[in-house]
Amino acid sequence: MPFFFLDATFIILIPALILAFYAQSKVKNTFLRYSRVRNASGMTGSQVARRILNEQGLNDIPVHKVRGQLTDHYHPRKRELYLSESVHSSNSVSALGVAAHEVGHALQHRDAYMPLKIRNAFSPVAGFGSNLAFPLFLIGFIFSTSIGWLMDVGILFFSAAVLFHLVTLPVEFDASARAIAYLEGTGILRGEEVSHAKKVLNAAAWTYVAAATMAIAQLVRLLILRSARD
Repeated sequence: MPFFFLDATFIILIPALILAFYAQSKVKNTFLRYSRVRNASGMTGSQVARRILNEQGLNDIPVHKVRGQLTDHYHPRKRELYLSESVHSSNSVSALGVAAHEVGHALQHRDAYMPLKIRNAFSPVAGFGSNLAFPLFLIGFIFSTSIGWLMDVGILFFSAAVLFHLVTLPVEFDASARAIAYLEGTGILRGEEVSHAKKVLNAAAWTYVAAATMAIAQLVRLLILRSARD
């Protein structure tokens, strides 16, 4: 295991790792900064989410509180919205931006937004592939003279995970665009509040960019190691 993870090709991952650390720090700091800024409307994250859902004819989608920070998500199969403790009952600019963003995914689901459909289809395959890709590749790498073909299987599985990360980007960007358009268009957020919400969602977007970059770097690394075994 050590020779596999600490070989010379590890240098390929360093820029992606730096970007990942930067993205995590940026989203946490930006969210925390604007979680101290209360919006003038006084609405909470859950209230905004409920209002958008109702106005868009999605009255049947419940809004739940979930433990943790930045654990907010929309569950397409259950058709349920989950807001973290720091978003659900907060009336901060950060909370409203995140809540509206998650509702954006519910609207994408309703509208049969193609990138979301592709991501949902790839989700189970990507999860399965990510779990098996590296063990299969490593076994094939070690026993390349007899079962080296397992490296190709591992690369194929991991490629599905890379595609998942890539298609996630337009899904997240579109959800943020929908959120800002609604919050600004309805006047729930005004002036600098809109700018603050954009900063929160833009910071969150960096985490998805970092994840996609890391996945691509990992794939390139696997391809180089595979080529070295030929």
